[in-house]
Amino acid sequence: MHMAQQAQLIYVVSDSIGETAELVVRAVASQFDRFAIDVHKYPYIEDKESIDEIIASAKESKAMIVFTLVVPELKSYIVEQAARHAIPVVDVMGPLMNTLQEMLHEPPIGKPGLVRRLDEEYFRKVDAIEFAVKYDDGRDPRGLLRADVVLIGVSRTSKTPLSMYLANKRLKVANVPLVPEVEPPEELFQLPPERCIGLTINPEQLNSIRTERLKALGLTAQANYANLERINEELAYSQRIMKRIGCPVIDVSNKAVEETANIILEMIRKNKLRGEKK
Repeated sequence: MHMAQQAQLIYVVSDSIGETAELVVRAVASQFDRFAIDVHKYPYIEDKESIDEIIASAKESKAMIVFTLVVPELKSYIVEQAARHAIPVVDVMGPLMNTLQEMLHEPPIGKPGLVRRLDEEYFRKVDAIEFAVKYDDGRDPRGLLRADVVLIGVSRTSKTPLSMYLANKRLKVANVPLVPEVEPPEELFQLPPERCIGLTINPEQLNSIRTERLKALGLTAQANYANLERINEELAYSQRIMKRIGCPVIDVSNKAVEETANIILEMIRKNKLRGEKK
């Protein structure tokens, strides 16, 4: 039995939004899935004082630093300070930038944020898809407060396919299954109600979907999962939770995933407009 290990901290430091470095860090971290790795992002770092604070924190937390800084003075400073305090440090773009500089015989512009303008849409989509996978099926309730949208509902109300569809629209989506025997995470009740969306469905249709699901898994249709009485109990419970939260509810009966997703996107758009008018 392994002892619980303390999470390895990685500080992502950037003079822009930091998505490039974070994407690389998370891709590498996924290759060490036996270890807990926490990523702390420090975007828009533009002065030495901010770097000093990050260095002090990294030293205390035994963190490593991964950075994308394009201003030469700041790059040199963070490398020097990290070395001085024996903090592991990685320059994500430096080696490639140096090689290109030699090949093209042209110095880089050294202006922060250019990558963001070119690739922001792409990285946001990748980030949102990773988020949807990480916080699918109520795996980690800590993600709920960071989500743009949280979908709740009983099993087989299209929560996962909806999460992935909306992630492709660059929204960070978490979803939580509602089961009468399991108390919903406390974070669900801390969210602004409009950030949570309840999904409900006709009991007979849900019964049919679940029966087909059991058949596909080679299981008997008599299981409690596809029992109409049980389904009615689950739906009544989910409606009580949705009422308690005060969130909007969508009936997904006979709706394609795209149709439900478009209703959600329209709700978000209206909420944003309301927020801007206030």
